[in-house]
Amino acid sequence: MFRRDYLKKPEWLKIEIPSGDEFTQVFELLKKYHLSTVCQEARCPNMHECWNKKSATIMILGKVCTRACRFCAVTTGDPKGYVDREEPQNVAEVVNILGLRYVVITSVDRDDLEDFGSSHYAKTIQVIKDKNPHTNVEALVPDFTGDRQCLEKVVYASPYVIGHNVETTERLTPFIRDRRCGYRKSLDVLRKIKEFNGNIYTKSGLMVGLGEAEREIIQTLEDLKNTQVDIVTIGQYLQPTRRHHFVQKYYTPDEFNKFKKIGMDIGLRYIMSGPLVRSSYHASDIL
Repeated sequence: MFRRDYLKKPEWLKIEIPSGDEFTQVFELLKKYHLSTVCQEARCPNMHECWNKKSATIMILGKVCTRACRFCAVTTGDPKGYVDREEPQNVAEVVNILGLRYVVITSVDRDDLEDFGSSHYAKTIQVIKDKNPHTNVEALVPDFTGDRQCLEKVVYASPYVIGHNVETTERLTPFIRDRRCGYRKSLDVLRKIKEFNGNIYTKSGLMVGLGEAEREIIQTLEDLKNTQVDIVTIGQYLQPTRRHHFVQKYYTPDEFNKFKKIGMDIGLRYIMSGPLVRSSYHASDIL
């Protein structure tokens, strides 16, 4: 079904090696406050660009995820219920020091916690807003197993944007994502967020190059539109290690432009589509 060999990476996917004073400042600051970023843990190709702009997506609730998706470089394991209670204050302090006007907060899945980490999420958002009243907060959340009360906690903390990624098409979901995830479950999460507060922007993202057909990409965009999602990101899947799912195709920049046009024609409000686009890439530039 899937190819099991490497495709040569095209020229348009070559990236710079991280360097520069701003990059070093962000690195040292995150280290000082014992914070993780999805930039590092998920091996994001845009880390150099974002960190040199003093921008980072902060990953809360630790570095160990309880799920094992076949595309993701984040460590899988059992965090054994550990939560850093000082983390919300530390995140808010780093946002303040960097003078961020927009910050993205994401996390690993924490199926080991009674509320899947939703209270910690809500507290982090609230502390950031209290200490940085002029900062917009985007929360890129896991599915919290679809639990209504857990989602409500995050919605009532009133972030500017709440994102949750479908990651891939419906057909590929069982092969690519952890068995506890679900395509329809993810759509339901996005739907519930809008039900709780229609004024909060919702956002979702998908990777291409995993083995999907073009018609499946279009169907996914239609499903997101029907779920009232405001913002969609489309980016190229890059295999993080030899243990992960092999890239099945590298899409060209022209093909990504085509997907953006299709999405806009479908009626989606905002679309970022490009080879290096990721969930939080240029997040503050969209709205």
